Amino acid sequence: MNRKHRRFPAAALAALLLPLAAAPASGQTKEWEKIPKPPLHKFQIPQPKRIVFGNGLTVFLMEDRELPLIDAFASVKGGSRNEPAARAGLATIFGQVWRTGGTKSKTGDQLDDFLEARAAKVETRADIDSVSLSLSCLKGDFDAVLGVFDDVLKNPEFRADKIALIKTNMRAGIARRNDNPVGIAEREATKLGYGPDSPYARQAEYGTVEAVTREDLLAWHAKYVHPDRTILSVVGDFDSAAMEARLRKAFGAWPKGNTLPDPPAAYRVTPAPGVYFVAKDDVNQTNIRMIAPGIRRDNPDYFAVEVMNEILGGGFASRLFSNVRSKKGLAYAVGGGLRSSFDHPGLLRLTLGTKSETTAAGIDALLEEVQNIVAQPATNEELKRSKDAILNSFIFRFDSKEKVLREQAIYAFYGYPPDFLDRYRREIEKVTAADVARVAKKYVHKEDLAILVVGKAADFDRPLSSFGKVTPIDITIPAPEAKKTAAAPASAGSKEAGRALFAKAVEAMGGAQRIAAAKDMRAKGQNTVKTPQGEMALSVTMTVVFPDKMHQEISGPFGQITRVFTPQAAFQSGAMGDQDLPATAREEQKKDMGRSAMMLARKADDPKLSVTAAGKEKVGDVEAVILDVAFEGVEVRWFVDPATGRLLRSSFAVTGGPQGPGTRTTDFSDYRTVDGLSFAFKQEQSFNGEKLQAMSLDEVKVNSNIDPKIFEKPAPKEPPK
Repeated sequence: MNRKHRRFPAAALAALLLPLAAAPASGQTKEWEKIPKPPLHKFQIPQPKRIVFGNGLTVFLMEDRELPLIDAFASVKGGSRNEPAARAGLATIFGQVWRTGGTKSKTGDQLDDFLEARAAKVETRADIDSVSLSLSCLKGDFDAVLGVFDDVLKNPEFRADKIALIKTNMRAGIARRNDNPVGIAEREATKLGYGPDSPYARQAEYGTVEAVTREDLLAWHAKYVHPDRTILSVVGDFDSAAMEARLRKAFGAWPKGNTLPDPPAAYRVTPAPGVYFVAKDDVNQTNIRMIAPGIRRDNPDYFAVEVMNEILGGGFASRLFSNVRSKKGLAYAVGGGLRSSFDHPGLLRLTLGTKSETTAAGIDALLEEVQNIVAQPATNEELKRSKDAILNSFIFRFDSKEKVLREQAIYAFYGYPPDFLDRYRREIEKVTAADVARVAKKYVHKEDLAILVVGKAADFDRPLSSFGKVTPIDITIPAPEAKKTAAAPASAGSKEAGRALFAKAVEAMGGAQRIAAAKDMRAKGQNTVKTPQGEMALSVTMTVVFPDKMHQEISGPFGQITRVFTPQAAFQSGAMGDQDLPATAREEQKKDMGRSAMMLARKADDPKLSVTAAGKEKVGDVEAVILDVAFEGVEVRWFVDPATGRLLRSSFAVTGGPQGPGTRTTDFSDYRTVDGLSFAFKQEQSFNGEKLQAMSLDEVKVNSNIDPKIFEKPAPKEPPK
């Protein structure tokens, strides 16, 4: 449904049709240099029709008859910078559930069915300073789809099941946020630039996400979603007069809201120079960021800064790319510049990815280019090349009426003059080498830079302290507050009863002697996993060497993946090659093995093992006895059949992992005996009451002499010669 520009640029077509010329002798003019380069054609920017309704709703209309489509988007002032710190994530949840939570008359799923039948879309999202609603549909379906758009805009219901779903997804994102070193570098660099408490840098945590309620979402809608805070833009195959009449009928009587001041969000206004380090020992590459204050887009120097950015780090011909990557070979990726935002300063942000062993050399190279952009003014060739690159790309940034309309709506949103887009090209053409030198000297100061390094310090070519005092940054994810329960302290009787039933459970597993004699175990079976796209069937072979090694072979629609966990490493092999798993994955798997019934049964006589009887609870038809089992920081709750000693269920709290914090529960059934040991051939796992997966074993083998090589990481493959 997206509107696409289908015309191939004439200049590009001509270039493709040029015959290949023979290579000239040294010193001769190349044939392609003889081709005359005419000036760029005058680029006429279409202007939308602007209307302001009596209730304050601003409307932009742009006719585009190329395709029988209509697109509309409404931007409402009020985004994540408006949310209270204690509820960071509120705007994100609002932006998702505004649409998926449905309206008072239809659920989100019913809206899905209605729209899919028409190949149409109505979507919502949140940003730092706005929440937005968009539609896209065929011209003939516009009235019907506009009805959905209007209903979602004014009458959202924010149903609880959709709130729970987005919270689960956000918790999963929080749990995984330290897995990606690039993500860590971007996040922590932004904190250094704006300050960790600034709305432009803060992030949602488990506790702030959990604090958001349906009432918060309803209150947000009532506070911010009003016509006088909204800009509505429509582009497509329509007559402007007829479209204005439609929109007045739909939105003209929408009541105006109370005028709300939008106080500016706080941010750091002075630099925070220094050297900052995030230890990430499971990587062999270093991510480097250099940060300092930037400018606003309405700064008179904006256009000269744009040219300076292109010279410094804007493309393949920039100084950073040419010198740091191409000539010195110190970067996988490098770039950056002095960035601008519409209503608050952006950041000077330089980025570099390099090998761990060239970390200090990479920092040296970046600092050299920072110094040189001030000390070595742009040459005429650099200036011309950079201005040409900006002006040539400008046309493709606004080569459709939809792109132009979106840009004009942004200017109106931030109070910029409507001719700002027209001025851009003229102002870039005016920039001189002296202008670039002036803004470089004015805004780029080596001594103001915060240097952030994410990597493995032991592999660096020289210590970071050679650049100054190093401030470590702790990226530990704050655990959610545990829900307090009024549980009575365990009595001697409950501990004695717990120990007795634990011993019975060990006997039901096969007895302490057989359990201790089991050196390894291999199980094969079928696993059905719940995914957002539906259930996925997998074949799984799991090999465990007690006490701390696991090897998994997983086959599914994606092919085969092998995952290995040992105390020293965790890695994955598959069609995409071999890759290390995050340290968090290794730690979580270590805890999972420590919680397993077989491992805890081996600790039956250890005085550090704590077992307490904690009441009763029904598991199916059985009145199970609850045992709280703990050993060296590992805690798990068992639900045991008091008649047979069989473990019917286990549950434990997790603070990390792919689903984030919550309670993971496994139900066990279909027990069978293998070599004197009892195994549950059926296991169903859920998280916070929602089914995750169901495992059905085909066979189990004990003490099958596992080859230790299966736990070794494959050697790197030699590149083809």
